[in-house]
Amino acid sequence: MNQLEKPDFHPDLPVLVIAGPTASGKTETALLVCEAIGGEIVSADSMQIYRGMDIGTAKATWDEQKRVPHHLIDIRNPGERYSVADYKRDATAAIRDIYARNRRPVVCGGTGQYLSALIEGLSFSDDALDLNLRIELNRQADLTGLSALYTRLQQVDPVSAARLAPADRKRIIRALEVFEKTGLTINQQNEQSRLNGPDFSFEIFGLSHDRPLLYERINRRVESMVSAGLADEVRQLLAQGTSQDSTCLQAIGYKEMLPFCRGEINLADAIASIQQATRRYAKRQMTW
Repeated sequence: MNQLEKPDFHPDLPVLVIAGPTASGKTETALLVCEAIGGEIVSADSMQIYRGMDIGTAKATWDEQKRVPHHLIDIRNPGERYSVADYKRDATAAIRDIYARNRRPVVCGGTGQYLSALIEGLSFSDDALDLNLRIELNRQADLTGLSALYTRLQQVDPVSAARLAPADRKRIIRALEVFEKTGLTINQQNEQSRLNGPDFSFEIFGLSHDRPLLYERINRRVESMVSAGLADEVRQLLAQGTSQDSTCLQAIGYKEMLPFCRGEINLADAIASIQQATRRYAKRQMTW
């Protein structure tokens, strides 16, 4: 029995996982599968957890949620912290609850860190979380430039440095935070946490399209989101006091729409920027 076959409650009924890049059709596929097998959807999308972020995250509509119960959407207010460890804990609880009611859990989403934590059985502790250290690293980035921190990361954790873009401030600081707090790289920490294996067995289905077709689907989806009122959704989040620097407003679609809402670019440029960022994200998702 390999790690992915370690059973929890239902060794004969693995947790189904529907993964794939954005705009590949995961939601509709998961809905059809759940209707066929008596399933419930456990979201694996790091932005769908936020209330009021419906259009830009392609969150399941109310009609779709009536068709099939959904878990781990609309569970945080914009700006509230929610970590991969939080997701692992909450998704595990949701899956157990679904099994306890003799239903089938179907995990659906494209956030690779969430999927890896669940499927690989990563465990987490609070040891590597140090908000004061994070504040200090951010202060250093402001004073000496992010490039200095990136150079330090290349020295202490070259694997993470090679994986991250030099401008990825959030993840560069997180990698340094983990190393300085624990003496371990993120990769070393993950390897240690995998020793116990996952809590459930999983059967994984990855949706895919030829790249030109996927990019066409992405372009159409972005146009539909804008037509549905994405700009108004961003304005509403700002009106509620959500910081423009918050994690949720740095999400693809929201980040690129902010300059339009400030009157700095026109709508056509905003749409083109969202489409480009989404295509790049989809390309990264396909390597998961």
